[in-house]
Amino acid sequence: MRTYLDWNATTPLRAEVKAAIIEALEIAGNPSSVHTEGRAAKMALERAREQVAVALGADGADVVFTAGATEAAAMVLGQGGFHCAPVEHSAVKVWCETDLAVDGDGIVTVTDPARTSLQLANNETGVMQDLPQGLHSSDLTQAFGKVPFAFNWLGVTAGFVSAHKLGGPKGIGALILKKGTDLPPLIRGGGQEQGRRAGTENLIGILAFAAAATAAQRDLDAGLWDAVRARRDALEARLMDIAPQSVIVGKDVPRLPNTTCLLTSGWKGETQVMQMDLAGFAISAGSACSSGKVRASGALQAMGFDDQLSQSAIRISISPALDDDQINRFADAWENAYSRWRDRNGVTGTGGQGSALPRKER
Repeated sequence: MRTYLDWNATTPLRAEVKAAIIEALEIAGNPSSVHTEGRAAKMALERAREQVAVALGADGADVVFTAGATEAAAMVLGQGGFHCAPVEHSAVKVWCETDLAVDGDGIVTVTDPARTSLQLANNETGVMQDLPQGLHSSDLTQAFGKVPFAFNWLGVTAGFVSAHKLGGPKGIGALILKKGTDLPPLIRGGGQEQGRRAGTENLIGILAFAAAATAAQRDLDAGLWDAVRARRDALEARLMDIAPQSVIVGKDVPRLPNTTCLLTSGWKGETQVMQMDLAGFAISAGSACSSGKVRASGALQAMGFDDQLSQSAIRISISPALDDDQINRFADAWENAYSRWRDRNGVTGTGGQGSALPRKER
């Protein structure tokens, strides 16, 4: 049986989302049509928009549906002249001057908020930023559904999210804009999405996104991610007991509750990913959004880690669906692989058997 530990890359579809997709398949009308079927589609679209806005704490803001956070970032940053840090996702960095300072914990210093894009949480390390008031834009993708926040209280003009990071389908996301923000369309044509994004709306994806956002907010309110944080912390304690010379990136600053970025100098991250895959566990060597490319993390290099450490990075991103037994089995598998690597390379200074999480009775 395989265990999925790559939640920051993408997530399995929620049961509520599958049900929403099936229901949406029965809606025949085009939301731009004025007949009964078209009006029904339009009502479903606007209801979904309201659900996403509520989940984001963006009541009264403009929610523009897109193909994902990458498109949303292009819409708000494509005109150029913005600043960001090297720790940003590549979908943001491609549009910015990556000239902002980053400290060893991954915290970014912002000098001109109105011309800056700054992520709320990093996809590789989980490190969270304290967003300054008046910020131009923020990538909210990783934080949405994992930590509580309200767009209306962040003090930003624009934010972007993707459905597939919280149990929704791939290929649908949203740009959230402070009400009345003037933004020229990236895609021109029929004037859909308040004139900001032309093209017939992806109603199936939008309704599925709304279902995922509502369910994710419910899970957050129920405290499920507090339990995830406790499991993550216990896993990290065990990994550090196994390999005390390893480094957990951002350990002393606020992070997403599910994310561990582990560095073990000399042991390549891509090798660890393959070994864990063969053992039945899906993890990442960093960002999984670069067409399968594996290379030294630019984010880690910006934080001051050398090439050898950066190339050793693995990202473990867990979910509320995992239990203690699954986490323990991963730790056992990683320890076995680590022991083999240590013995082959003559690495010393290691710890003993880590303390396991409580196991279920069998």
